[in-house]
Amino acid sequence: MYSAKLIFADGTVLQGRGFGSHRSASGEAVFNTGMVGYPECFTDPSYYGQILILTYPIIGNYGVPGLGSTFDLMKSPFESDRVHIAGLVVSEISENYSHWNSVGSLHDWLTLQGVPGISGIDTRFLTQKLREQGATLAKIVQNGNDPGDFWDPNQENLVPRVSTRQPLEYGCGKKRVLVIDCGCKSNIVRSLVRRGLSVKTVPWDWDITCESFDGLVISNGPGDPKLLETTVEGIRKILDIGKPIFGICLGHQLLARAAGASTYKLKFGHRSQNQPCIQVGTKRCYITSQNHGYAVAEESLPQNWEPWFFNANDGTNEGLRHRSKPFFSVQFHPEASPGPLDTSFLFDDFVKLL
Repeated sequence: MYSAKLIFADGTVLQGRGFGSHRSASGEAVFNTGMVGYPECFTDPSYYGQILILTYPIIGNYGVPGLGSTFDLMKSPFESDRVHIAGLVVSEISENYSHWNSVGSLHDWLTLQGVPGISGIDTRFLTQKLREQGATLAKIVQNGNDPGDFWDPNQENLVPRVSTRQPLEYGCGKKRVLVIDCGCKSNIVRSLVRRGLSVKTVPWDWDITCESFDGLVISNGPGDPKLLETTVEGIRKILDIGKPIFGICLGHQLLARAAGASTYKLKFGHRSQNQPCIQVGTKRCYITSQNHGYAVAEESLPQNWEPWFFNANDGTNEGLRHRSKPFFSVQFHPEASPGPLDTSFLFDDFVKLL
């Protein structure tokens, strides 16, 4: 380990010990309250451009699984083929790891992926700081190599950096599902294929009206949904056709915008595997996996659309559906990975609509 600093845009500077890559990095500082699941989190494209602060005090104690040279979506334990976080902040990095499926240390993995980390940081203090003032810009500076100005990933359309560059196909089922890949987590595709569907993923700006399919899935991804008007226009055309649509995370926000609703940035977002969501009209609460910094303005939902879930912590919208047509979406991750599988039944519901 070596000298490193965590510098915030408001002037706060914290001294720590560097690990992982020796490079420095800049991005938006956010926190995640999950106790496990860091390999899945780091490879989630929705984290692109973010400096991730993990609140759990010990990180790296079970190492990293499956560091193969090739990425097999259906077999890999990861959610994409690379690490997407800009940097990692932890209280303590475990130098020794132990797990039956582990093949390397977290330090070695981040070094290989070119991602810097900093330990010895009071993450409890940082979590309180971000909850009070909101997600903010920060830099990890290694060995005095300051990257310069703070980079705000929210000002750019990040989706082209994480979306597939060409169509890809999986499974061989009779029903065919098209997935708009805005930074799609691998387990979304796995969840569809396991249910006997044929899946085709296409880039975020693909002309989906030229495709033949039985249902549409709009994936998760990073950044502000307002910057994806090309994707929204394509979704609007499918709404007119009436084929079943299932939106997840960013896909939830994009479906809402296609329907005529608006979105906004949350103060510090929801990132964890323990977010409680209540189904509207019931007392049923599901524990969900989440990773998002934007939300749907529920009061802006147009006629014939209704809220479906809401967050029990802050009351924000977590799902919507059309009152009569086969369109629905959720802000949380029913594919989990990491996280509880409480809401995996939504994939079954989607299959029934097909």
